[in-house]
Amino acid sequence: MAAGKGSNQWRTLDKDLGRIGQLELATQYVARPMVGMGIALAFIVIAAFVASLFFGQSPTNYVVVAAAAFGAYMALNIGANDVANNMGPAVGANALTMGGAIVIAALFESFGALFAGGDVVSTISKGIIDPHSVEDGNVFIWAMMAALISSALWVNLATWIGAPVSTTHSVVGGVMGAGVAAAGMSAVNWSSMGAIAASWVISPVLGGVIAAGFLAFIKRHIIYVDDKIAAARRWVPVLIAIMAGAFAAYLSVKGFKHIVTIDLPTALLIGVGVGAVTYVISAPLIRRQSEGMENRNKSLKSLFAVPLVISAALLSFAHGANDVANAVGPLAAIVHAESLGEFAGQVSIPIWVMIIGAFGISFGLMLFGPKLIRMVGSQITKLNPMRAYCVALSAAITVIVASWLGLPVSSTHIAVGGVFGVGFYREWHTTRRRRLANNSRPDGKRLPAEELRRRKLVRRSHFMTVVAAWVITVPAAALMSGLIYWLLSATMM
Repeated sequence: MAAGKGSNQWRTLDKDLGRIGQLELATQYVARPMVGMGIALAFIVIAAFVASLFFGQSPTNYVVVAAAAFGAYMALNIGANDVANNMGPAVGANALTMGGAIVIAALFESFGALFAGGDVVSTISKGIIDPHSVEDGNVFIWAMMAALISSALWVNLATWIGAPVSTTHSVVGGVMGAGVAAAGMSAVNWSSMGAIAASWVISPVLGGVIAAGFLAFIKRHIIYVDDKIAAARRWVPVLIAIMAGAFAAYLSVKGFKHIVTIDLPTALLIGVGVGAVTYVISAPLIRRQSEGMENRNKSLKSLFAVPLVISAALLSFAHGANDVANAVGPLAAIVHAESLGEFAGQVSIPIWVMIIGAFGISFGLMLFGPKLIRMVGSQITKLNPMRAYCVALSAAITVIVASWLGLPVSSTHIAVGGVFGVGFYREWHTTRRRRLANNSRPDGKRLPAEELRRRKLVRRSHFMTVVAAWVITVPAAALMSGLIYWLLSATMM
């Protein structure tokens, strides 16, 4: 009797301990976002402190300190939102784990920002605002501050609702809104704005078409053939060579443009040379890797996994080299104006400003990036290594085509457009195959057309959310920037 009573006592204790354990797990789950926010806040404070060390003797150092804090905040948001476009497909295809993707992206984003991020940036954001329309130094400083704050707030909001947006367009909208508020509508270069507006459509459509085209090629020449392994040995080295050549040309044009100036024809020649060398190297490697593989699609996926990881790393490097200016461009302009008492359309970026941008992007990715990585990689449409490879390849080729045409494009729009292109092509292809199979059924019974169209391979809710966010990015950032400039000028000037 006593033994039974004791066992019941310990059983009750076990239940109580289980409840306490569940409560601790729930507390950790709820507190996890607060830890990320705390680390982000600490980074912003450190950035402001670094700025105060460099400008501690200036009577107006508070302006630079505030700008450094907002620049760090912008860099965090770029890491949380923009970098997902490079790593999302690789994670969604299970070629990389979330932790591996974050480490690779953080390293290559930082390398790209610090070693190829540029010594000079256009602080008036690609000629959107005429510098002579804001000749007063205080007007210029507060306009840049308003652009920095508004673009960071908009990217933060987009990340919260799960929409990958262009940080470049956010900065452009912020600069435009502040310029209009400071100097009127005539201050805006509307021809440049028209070209940027055109890129809203051109970037995702071109990226989607190119990605869908490569997927169609892979399906026709590798997947839907009798001997898949032999076809893979023939065509996978060609696709890897195209990727290597495209990225060589892409990095020559965009990634290293601040180290050495390379025109497009020269970049294309570099790409052809790198592609040829890559084919010679990859062909025997693919042949050796494919020995003993079964004749099925799972074997094909493993052949694309390593090239996909390499392409994701190269995209991150190029992104860090280019988009770090979105975070630190306005900050560099404010530092230049405060330290020299004048402003300029182009300024040199101090190394401490570049470090804030590079580390901010990496911290933002690690703390807040997984949400957008999962959305881009697995929640729009289902990806595997072959489909994700098509997305990465389309990103590099689209930038080269756009450079040749002289069109401003967004890497965010291209990558997400590539994901949509792959998904919609699969949807069309699957519906077409079902229709053909339905028409040739031996029993003569056919499924209704509604049943054939029932299965959707692209989530429409995400499609509408992303498109809506793209369309309103520039006007929303411009409106916020104009209001923030009005508040700043009313209280500070």
